[in-house]
Amino acid sequence: MTTPPPLLVTVDVGGTLGTADGPGLAMRLTEASPLAPAKARAIMRAGLHTQPELTDSVVAEVCEALEVPPDAFPRDLPPAPFRLFPGTAEALRRISAVASVVTLSNVTCVDADTEGLRELLSGWVSDFFPSCRIGHTKPDPRAFHAVIDHLGASPSRVIHVGDDWTCDIVGAVESGIKAIWISRGRQVPDERLIVDHGVLVATDLAAAATHIEHFAARSVA
Repeated sequence: MTTPPPLLVTVDVGGTLGTADGPGLAMRLTEASPLAPAKARAIMRAGLHTQPELTDSVVAEVCEALEVPPDAFPRDLPPAPFRLFPGTAEALRRISAVASVVTLSNVTCVDADTEGLRELLSGWVSDFFPSCRIGHTKPDPRAFHAVIDHLGASPSRVIHVGDDWTCDIVGAVESGIKAIWISRGRQVPDERLIVDHGVLVATDLAAAATHIEHFAARSVA
């Protein structure tokens, strides 16, 4: 019997694994901007979250787009400590027993505390792919494929887990990979994706781990 390629699980960070204890750069800029929060976040996904460093030109362009005075841009903001949700560590332990696990997150270079995450998650997560490292943000399929290509994974053996419907689920579906939505009790925004693309729904990461364990078991049966 042919052994299937290894299973890769890419997992979102903020809202999926845990939450930051305090507002980060993106949240502060959203609050400072007169634009609607959704529009401000979209602008930052395109022009801020993909940048490996904060140059003067990046700051100027982002401030202009957000209609924020340049002197209101927080320059020396340390990343807020990250706190795992209850049950995250155990769920990651279960997932890492049947798959390779990496993170894939939309985050600014200021908020991307990779070393802090490594200390929290190194027992289960093998690598970290913040958008400021790969140069693309979810839901852009290039974000997902940057990770897949870097790791030499087979797209048919990749599962993405996340709590943001547009960035995580629509992005994964458009990238041609499997997706699990962390609902936390919310209603599914688009039932068509569930039916047409086999998107799975999990109330939390522990439930997502069960889905992944079942998929891994079926694939080797």
